[in-house]
Amino acid sequence: MLTLADVLEALTGTRPENASLILSEAAIDSRQVIPAALFVALPGERSDGHDYIGAAFERGAAIALVQKDVSARYPTLDLVNAPPPNTIQLQPPFCLRVPNSLKALQDIAAFWRRKLKVRVIGITGSVGKSTTKELVSEVLSQHYRTLKNTGNLNNEIGLPLTLLRLTPGHERAVLEMGFYVPGEIDFLCKLALPTVGVITNVGSVHAERAGSQAAIAAGKSELVQALPRQGWAILNYDDPWVRGMAEKTQANVLYYGTDPAAHLWADNISGMGLSGIRFQLHYQREVLHLRVPLIGQHSVHTVLRAAAVGLVEGLSWPEIIRGLQQGHTQLRLVAVHTPSGALLLDDTYNASPESTLAALNLLAELGGRRIAVLGDMLELGPYERHGHELVGVRAAEVAQLLITVGPRGALIAEAARSAGLPARAIHRVETVAEATELLRGILHEGDVALVKGSHGLRMDRIVSALEAAE
Repeated sequence: MLTLADVLEALTGTRPENASLILSEAAIDSRQVIPAALFVALPGERSDGHDYIGAAFERGAAIALVQKDVSARYPTLDLVNAPPPNTIQLQPPFCLRVPNSLKALQDIAAFWRRKLKVRVIGITGSVGKSTTKELVSEVLSQHYRTLKNTGNLNNEIGLPLTLLRLTPGHERAVLEMGFYVPGEIDFLCKLALPTVGVITNVGSVHAERAGSQAAIAAGKSELVQALPRQGWAILNYDDPWVRGMAEKTQANVLYYGTDPAAHLWADNISGMGLSGIRFQLHYQREVLHLRVPLIGQHSVHTVLRAAAVGLVEGLSWPEIIRGLQQGHTQLRLVAVHTPSGALLLDDTYNASPESTLAALNLLAELGGRRIAVLGDMLELGPYERHGHELVGVRAAEVAQLLITVGPRGALIAEAARSAGLPARAIHRVETVAEATELLRGILHEGDVALVKGSHGLRMDRIVSALEAAE
């Protein structure tokens, strides 16, 4: 377990003999502090963690990592203006003052990770990271004691917090890695030291910040560039951007996809609506007939990624299949019934052209009158018009009724009309409230409505309101 001595050695290079205090985990939110935790006070634009040190101590935090002088209020060991101590005179709870609390958190996490023999699997990509992380974790857990990062703790703050939850008993860690700007994944890899890297795809999401799809691909490829020679890069053969990353890694490469040229590939894929998917899986001379509870034919790529990790990590096929068939790995899309008897497909966590097309493909597998409620897709940069138009064309092929929300949603509506969806079947609204009222008047028993848009639109409120309607 992480101790105060580990923290001080990571920060100062010295290891006091009397610093045997065990720390349970690290937290940046005082509401999430558990007894014996290390509370990291981070300054922010909206709130400052230094204002919540007292609350963290009340909840049982043993140490608070601070970058401001709070010695007037709390006992403090100052590592900024004093040499590293040979012995610790203070009793918890107390503060450790450092020049920068975020960098200190990262330094401690990097130090702790290097003390452990755990093998790290890093996962990145434009779409499907979180579901892949969950399913990979399910598979590896059939054989190894496995840790994963929870929620969206996939950045320069969240990943160090996850690393500090590792114990000597963990054998594998599955870490989602987010990308916003060049160099970010390289930095996360320097902290986590992954042996296996999984790339899901390269889409247009975050193009507004990254600049172009080529820049996104370059950022994602930082993961495979960081892998050791004996590691494994697991690459999506169906995505040309990802397939080309084989040239950027010294690690072994395992391709997955739906093309027989891949090492691990699937065919005869059939969707069973909300009951999952069926397909044949091929690897070397083996052919397996599988059914898994993930919904939507696009989920076969998630399955292939998890199976690939299982293979390179030495699991048997029975272990891999058992992990794949766990029923609680579907994260984002949730099926909700309304009092009127309609079915809502709540996929409102976020939206990109790639994920929206996948959701529309699932809608196409279901019976009943199909309604697509689609909102703006944000952060697409130069791909904004093209991405919305692609979605509009597919919506015209799938849906009998289309409702678009927001100014960019108008691009979806225009493309759907041009693709042949009658004007009377298209409704354009500006707000979530308008979409909710419109749906209240037209939803009937047997209808299936997909609700999807970028998180900033809060289209989840549509689902909440309709689910609660009487």
